[in-house]
Amino acid sequence: MVRAIKGSLIKCDPSIKALIVDIDSKRHDIIIEELDDTNLLVSTDKIQFIKAELERILSKNAYNAMEAEEAEKQK
Repeated sequence: MVRAIKGSLIKCDPSIKALIVDIDSKRHDIIIEELDDTNLLVSTDKIQFIKAELERILSKNAYNAMEAEEAEKQK
């Protein structure tokens, strides 16, 4: 019997795709299918979670001049 799963297509660059694949590797309930280097089919109900996790991960890796200045002052 055929079973349908509701999904959403995400088009992104390979680096963002790698981050989403990494997030999925911990949960195993996000990615339905990896289509190619820049396209993923993901569970529709996980879109907000993906956005929040990407924001969290990317904000940790972003350079903030104000934070750097404060760190220099504390030295």
